[in-house]
Amino acid sequence: MARTVWDSTVGKKTVMAISGLVMLLYLVAHMIGNLKIFFGSSEFNHYAHWLRTVGEPFMHYEWTLWLIRVVLVVAVVAHAVSAYQLSRRDIKARPSKYVHKKARSSYATRTMRWGGIILALFIVWHILDLTTGTVHTGGFETGKPYQNVVDTFSTWYGNVVYIVAVLAVGMHVRHGFWSAAQTLGAGSRTRDRALKTIANVLALLLTVGFVAVPVGVMTGVVS
Repeated sequence: MARTVWDSTVGKKTVMAISGLVMLLYLVAHMIGNLKIFFGSSEFNHYAHWLRTVGEPFMHYEWTLWLIRVVLVVAVVAHAVSAYQLSRRDIKARPSKYVHKKARSSYATRTMRWGGIILALFIVWHILDLTTGTVHTGGFETGKPYQNVVDTFSTWYGNVVYIVAVLAVGMHVRHGFWSAAQTLGAGSRTRDRALKTIANVLALLLTVGFVAVPVGVMTGVVS
C-alpha cells in the first residue's frame, strides 16, 4: 500500500505537503530561538545548551536534538525527492513546449524550484559554518554560538548568503503553505483567501525574524 501511494502523483504531493509543514514548524521554532540573541550572549548560549539537554534525565545528552535532526533530514529528503520526481513526471507528460505559455500565478510559483535548490545549498553551508565550524571565519568556538553568529555576520559574504537564503525561504513558504493546504484538502472557495493571508503573514514573519539577526550584528545592536 505504501508503495502504491508513493508511486501516485497524489501520494508524492501529500508527502511533499506533510514534509513541508514539518520543516515549517521547525523554521518557526528556529526563528524564535534565534531572536534570543538580542537578550545577550549568556541568554543565547544558555538556550543553545538547553537544546542539548532537553528531556534529561530520561533522554541522554543531545539525544532529543539528534532525534529532531533525524526527523528534519527525513523531511528534507522526502520533500526534495518528491519535488524532483513530480517535476520529472510533469516534464514527461508534456515533452513539447506549449505554443502559448501558461500564465503563472505568482513570482513565488515560478521560482519554487530554484528556491528549493538555493535552500538546499544554504543548509549545507549553514551546517558547515555554525554547526561543525568547517567554513567558519574568525575562529569557531565550540559551545559559544553567540560569538560564532557574530563572527559570521561580521563578514559581508556571510550576510549576503544568509539574507538571500532567507528571502528564498520567504518566497518558498508563501507559495508552499497554500499549496500544501490545497493538497491536504484544507482549501475551499471560502477558505482560500484566509489561507493565502496566513501564508503571506508566515512568510513575512519568518523573513523579518531571520533577517533581524544579521541586521542586528551589522548595526551593532548585537556585538
